[in-house]
Amino acid sequence: MLGWFQALMPREDRFFDLFAQHSKAVVSGAEALRSMLDGGDSIPKYFRIVMDREQEADNVTREVLIAVRRTFITPFDRGSIRNLITSMDDSIDQMQKTAKAIMLFEVKTFEQQMREMADVIVQSALLVEEAVPLLRSITKEAGHVSSITEQISQLEGRADELCDQGLRQLYKKHATGDAMGYIVGNEIYDHLEKVVDRFDDVANELHGIVIEHV
Repeated sequence: MLGWFQALMPREDRFFDLFAQHSKAVVSGAEALRSMLDGGDSIPKYFRIVMDREQEADNVTREVLIAVRRTFITPFDRGSIRNLITSMDDSIDQMQKTAKAIMLFEVKTFEQQMREMADVIVQSALLVEEAVPLLRSITKEAGHVSSITEQISQLEGRADELCDQGLRQLYKKHATGDAMGYIVGNEIYDHLEKVVDRFDDVANELHGIVIEHV
Protein backbone atom coordinates (compact mmCIF):
# COMPACT_ATOMS: atom_id res chain seq x y z
CA MET A 1 0.00 0.00 0.00
CA LEU A 2 2.81 2.40 0.93
CA GLY A 3 4.65 1.64 -2.30
CA TRP A 4 1.51 2.42 -4.33
CA PHE A 5 1.06 5.70 -2.45
CA GLN A 6 4.72 6.69 -3.00
CA ALA A 7 4.36 6.01 -6.73
CA LEU A 8 1.59 8.61 -6.89
CA MET A 9 3.62 11.25 -5.07
CA PRO A 10 5.58 13.77 -7.14
CA ARG A 11 9.35 13.29 -7.05
CA GLU A 12 11.35 16.05 -5.38
CA ASP A 13 13.37 17.39 -8.33
CA ARG A 14 14.72 20.50 -6.66
CA PHE A 15 17.75 18.45 -5.61
CA PHE A 16 18.98 18.79 -9.19
CA ASP A 17 18.67 22.58 -9.04
CA LEU A 18 20.61 22.62 -5.78
CA PHE A 19 23.35 20.43 -7.25
CA ALA A 20 23.56 22.86 -10.18
CA GLN A 21 23.79 25.86 -7.83
CA HIS A 22 26.56 24.19 -5.90
CA SER A 23 28.51 23.24 -9.01
CA LYS A 24 28.40 26.85 -10.24
CA ALA A 25 29.85 28.05 -6.93
CA VAL A 26 32.58 25.41 -7.23
CA VAL A 27 33.48 26.52 -10.77
CA SER A 28 33.61 30.17 -9.71
CA GLY A 29 35.78 29.28 -6.72
CA ALA A 30 38.11 27.22 -8.91
CA GLU A 31 38.49 30.06 -11.41
CA ALA A 32 39.24 32.52 -8.60
CA LEU A 33 41.84 30.17 -7.13
CA ARG A 34 43.44 29.88 -10.55
CA SER A 35 43.55 33.67 -10.79
CA MET A 36 45.26 33.81 -7.39
CA LEU A 37 48.07 31.71 -8.83
CA ASP A 38 48.74 34.35 -11.47
CA GLY A 39 50.27 36.21 -8.54
CA GLY A 40 50.65 39.93 -8.02
CA ASP A 41 48.53 42.51 -6.23
CA SER A 42 45.19 40.99 -7.25
CA ILE A 43 45.62 37.94 -4.97
CA PRO A 44 43.51 39.38 -2.10
CA LYS A 45 40.66 40.19 -4.52
CA TYR A 46 40.45 36.62 -5.77
CA PHE A 47 40.97 35.26 -2.26
CA ARG A 48 37.79 37.04 -1.23
CA ILE A 49 35.92 35.43 -4.15
CA VAL A 50 37.07 31.96 -3.08
CA MET A 51 35.84 32.67 0.46
CA ASP A 52 32.48 33.95 -0.78
CA ARG A 53 31.91 31.00 -3.12
CA GLU A 54 32.82 28.56 -0.35
CA GLN A 55 30.17 30.14 1.87
CA GLU A 56 27.59 29.93 -0.91
CA ALA A 57 28.43 26.27 -1.44
CA ASP A 58 28.10 25.59 2.29
CA ASN A 59 24.64 27.15 2.28
CA VAL A 60 23.53 24.96 -0.61
CA THR A 61 24.99 21.86 1.04
CA ARG A 62 23.07 22.62 4.21
CA GLU A 63 19.86 23.03 2.20
CA VAL A 64 20.39 19.69 0.45
CA LEU A 65 21.04 17.84 3.71
CA ILE A 66 17.90 19.34 5.28
CA ALA A 67 15.85 18.47 2.18
CA VAL A 68 17.07 14.86 2.30
CA ARG A 69 15.61 14.51 5.79
CA ARG A 70 12.32 16.25 4.98
CA THR A 71 11.53 14.98 1.50
CA PHE A 72 9.23 11.96 1.24
CA ILE A 73 10.45 10.82 -2.18
CA THR A 74 13.97 11.58 -3.41
CA PRO A 75 15.12 11.23 -7.04
CA PHE A 76 17.67 8.61 -6.03
CA ASP A 77 19.09 6.98 -2.92
CA ARG A 78 19.31 9.35 0.07
CA GLY A 79 22.78 8.15 0.96
CA SER A 80 23.97 8.85 -2.59
CA ILE A 81 22.55 12.38 -2.43
CA ARG A 82 24.32 13.06 0.87
CA ASN A 83 27.60 11.57 -0.32
CA LEU A 84 27.57 13.46 -3.61
CA ILE A 85 26.86 16.91 -2.16
CA THR A 86 29.36 16.30 0.65
CA SER A 87 32.11 15.32 -1.79
CA MET A 88 31.34 18.36 -3.93
CA ASP A 89 31.52 20.57 -0.87
CA ASP A 90 34.80 18.98 0.21
CA SER A 91 36.33 20.12 -3.09
CA ILE A 92 35.60 23.80 -2.50
CA ASP A 93 36.50 23.48 1.20
CA GLN A 94 39.93 22.31 0.08
CA MET A 95 40.16 25.25 -2.33
CA GLN A 96 39.49 27.52 0.63
CA LYS A 97 42.31 25.88 2.59
CA THR A 98 44.63 26.36 -0.38
CA ALA A 99 43.71 30.03 -0.69
CA LYS A 100 44.20 30.55 3.05
CA ALA A 101 47.65 28.95 2.88
CA ILE A 102 48.64 31.31 0.06
CA MET A 103 47.55 34.30 2.16
CA LEU A 104 49.15 32.96 5.35
CA PHE A 105 52.55 32.49 3.74
CA GLU A 106 52.18 35.70 1.71
CA VAL A 107 53.05 33.91 -1.52
CA LYS A 108 53.10 36.28 -4.47
CA THR A 109 54.73 34.17 -7.21
CA PHE A 110 53.98 30.60 -8.22
CA GLU A 111 55.71 27.82 -10.12
CA GLN A 112 54.50 26.80 -13.57
CA GLN A 113 53.41 23.38 -12.30
CA MET A 114 51.29 25.04 -9.61
CA ARG A 115 49.47 27.07 -12.24
CA GLU A 116 48.97 23.97 -14.38
CA MET A 117 47.55 22.09 -11.39
CA ALA A 118 45.15 25.00 -10.89
CA ASP A 119 44.15 24.62 -14.55
CA VAL A 120 43.37 20.97 -13.80
CA ILE A 121 41.21 22.10 -10.88
CA VAL A 122 39.19 24.40 -13.15
CA GLN A 123 38.79 21.65 -15.76
CA SER A 124 37.61 19.20 -13.08
CA ALA A 125 35.10 21.73 -11.73
CA LEU A 126 33.71 22.31 -15.21
CA LEU A 127 33.31 18.57 -15.75
CA VAL A 128 31.36 18.24 -12.52
CA GLU A 129 29.17 21.16 -13.62
CA GLU A 130 28.58 19.31 -16.91
CA ALA A 131 27.71 16.06 -15.15
CA VAL A 132 25.22 17.38 -12.61
CA PRO A 133 22.31 18.18 -15.01
CA LEU A 134 22.66 14.70 -16.52
CA LEU A 135 21.51 13.19 -13.23
CA ARG A 136 17.94 14.18 -14.13
CA SER A 137 18.05 11.46 -16.81
CA ILE A 138 20.62 9.18 -15.26
CA THR A 139 19.50 5.99 -17.01
CA LYS A 140 19.62 7.65 -20.42
CA GLU A 141 22.80 9.62 -19.69
CA ALA A 142 24.71 6.92 -17.81
CA GLY A 143 27.32 6.57 -20.55
CA HIS A 144 27.90 10.32 -20.68
CA VAL A 145 28.29 10.56 -16.90
CA SER A 146 30.68 7.61 -16.89
CA SER A 147 32.77 9.31 -19.57
CA ILE A 148 32.97 12.46 -17.46
CA THR A 149 34.07 10.52 -14.38
CA GLU A 150 36.83 8.89 -16.44
CA GLN A 151 38.02 12.31 -17.60
CA ILE A 152 38.16 13.56 -14.01
CA SER A 153 40.19 10.51 -12.97
CA GLN A 154 42.60 11.13 -15.84
CA LEU A 155 42.98 14.75 -14.72
CA GLU A 156 43.77 13.52 -11.22
CA GLY A 157 46.60 11.42 -12.67
CA ARG A 158 47.88 14.43 -14.59
CA ALA A 159 47.86 16.51 -11.40
CA ASP A 160 49.91 13.84 -9.63
CA GLU A 161 52.51 14.02 -12.39
CA LEU A 162 52.63 17.82 -12.22
CA CYS A 163 52.99 17.69 -8.44
CA ASP A 164 55.92 15.25 -8.67
CA GLN A 165 57.62 17.36 -11.33
CA GLY A 166 57.08 20.54 -9.35
CA LEU A 167 58.43 19.09 -6.11
CA ARG A 168 61.57 17.86 -7.87
CA GLN A 169 62.21 21.29 -9.32
CA LEU A 170 61.40 22.93 -6.01
CA TYR A 171 63.95 20.74 -4.23
CA LYS A 172 66.66 21.52 -6.78
CA LYS A 173 65.86 25.22 -6.53
CA HIS A 174 66.16 25.34 -2.73
CA ALA A 175 68.59 22.48 -2.06
CA THR A 176 71.50 24.79 -1.20
CA GLY A 177 69.64 27.35 0.91
CA ASP A 178 66.17 28.83 1.54
CA ALA A 179 64.63 25.85 3.36
CA MET A 180 61.53 27.93 4.11
CA GLY A 181 60.98 28.48 0.38
CA TYR A 182 60.87 24.73 -0.09
CA ILE A 183 58.56 24.20 2.90
CA VAL A 184 56.09 26.82 1.69
CA GLY A 185 56.17 25.54 -1.90
CA ASN A 186 55.64 21.99 -0.72
CA GLU A 187 52.63 23.14 1.32
CA ILE A 188 51.04 24.80 -1.71
CA TYR A 189 51.60 21.72 -3.87
CA ASP A 190 50.07 19.52 -1.17
CA HIS A 191 46.95 21.67 -0.98
CA LEU A 192 46.53 21.77 -4.76
CA GLU A 193 46.90 18.01 -5.01
CA LYS A 194 44.25 17.54 -2.33
CA VAL A 195 41.79 19.72 -4.25
CA VAL A 196 42.14 17.47 -7.29
CA ASP A 197 41.81 14.39 -5.08
CA ARG A 198 38.49 15.74 -3.78
CA PHE A 199 37.24 16.05 -7.37
CA ASP A 200 38.23 12.43 -7.91
CA ASP A 201 36.03 11.62 -4.90
CA VAL A 202 33.15 13.43 -6.63
CA ALA A 203 33.78 11.35 -9.75
CA ASN A 204 33.60 8.18 -7.65
CA GLU A 205 30.26 9.25 -6.17
CA LEU A 206 28.89 10.02 -9.63
CA HIS A 207 30.07 6.63 -10.88
CA GLY A 208 28.36 4.96 -7.93
CA ILE A 209 25.06 6.61 -8.88
CA VAL A 210 25.49 5.36 -12.46
CA ILE A 211 26.02 1.80 -11.22
CA GLU A 212 22.85 2.03 -9.10
CA HIS A 213 20.74 2.99 -12.13
CA VAL A 214 22.14 0.82 -14.92
